[in-house]
Amino acid sequence: MPQQAQIPLVPPGNVTEVVLATSGYDHTIRFWEALSGICVRTIQHPDSQVNRLAISADKRCLAAAGNPHIRLYEVQNTNPNPITSFDGHTGNVTSIAFQSAGRWIVSGSEDGTIKIWDVRAPGIQRDYDLKTPVNDVIIHPNQGELISCDQNGAIKIWDLGENACTHEFVPEEDVPARSVTMASDGSSLIAANNKGNFYVWRTKSKGELSDLEGVQQVNAHSRYITKCLLSPDTRTLATCSADHTVKIWNATADTSEGLQQGRVKFELDKTLTGHQRWVWDCAFSADSAYLVTGSSDHSAQLWDLNTADRIRQYNGHQKAVVCVALHDVSL
Repeated sequence: MPQQAQIPLVPPGNVTEVVLATSGYDHTIRFWEALSGICVRTIQHPDSQVNRLAISADKRCLAAAGNPHIRLYEVQNTNPNPITSFDGHTGNVTSIAFQSAGRWIVSGSEDGTIKIWDVRAPGIQRDYDLKTPVNDVIIHPNQGELISCDQNGAIKIWDLGENACTHEFVPEEDVPARSVTMASDGSSLIAANNKGNFYVWRTKSKGELSDLEGVQQVNAHSRYITKCLLSPDTRTLATCSADHTVKIWNATADTSEGLQQGRVKFELDKTLTGHQRWVWDCAFSADSAYLVTGSSDHSAQLWDLNTADRIRQYNGHQKAVVCVALHDVSL
């Protein structure tokens, strides 16, 4: 296994416009033509199941979080082998994200740690020990902070400049927090938990996490929320659940100024029904108009959020699809 990542250089004109990948428990990663539903490439991932996928901003690399390794694959060619491996976790890697410039990735694990890895050099750059399984970790849009949630129910803010956890809050005692998401403009933070609740906080000055104000608690599902995700335009929240549904929530505000300033609350707009088992993950299109979901029913599905219609189903996985990644932003 090569340790030094040789980041592939592909002429700009040769970059696949839409990258859609899915994975899960059948030890394969599949790439799809989003509109036709045709599987165009399959990578074998024999080590373990894949828990999470992330695509780099330049569409060159796909990171696959397994147990306990993270593998980095090339997107723009057919090389079936990982170009590098990040080794250091001792349990299931539950979350992964690329820094916006693609220089580092962050991962969270059931081993109770959050780690930061330099994409071009092996070894762990930062290592934070939470002493409880980490269920999700995301990078703040300012790229200078991390937000994590864990099995103890805590939401933690990590300042990379101070190299420390600077804030911690527990919305519901003894209820594992499953997923966190942040508005792309830093105006709001949302966390979801195992009781089917999600919580919304507003940053009083955009992106300033030291001054969070709780604005809403919603009992969204009767069972676990497995994933919550805000759309790129910040107007829509998707919640995936063990109840086999995905719910779509619209951001509303008393005034247009309130909407601009992030003084929003979320109201249920639509319920996407069609999966037969737990829905584990979702990804929005760049224009916030479509959603891809992955489920234990072995399928991924593409939804038109304007009509709530399922417009494509991606079939081919032999076991649960627990992670999806979509990157259709024009470069």
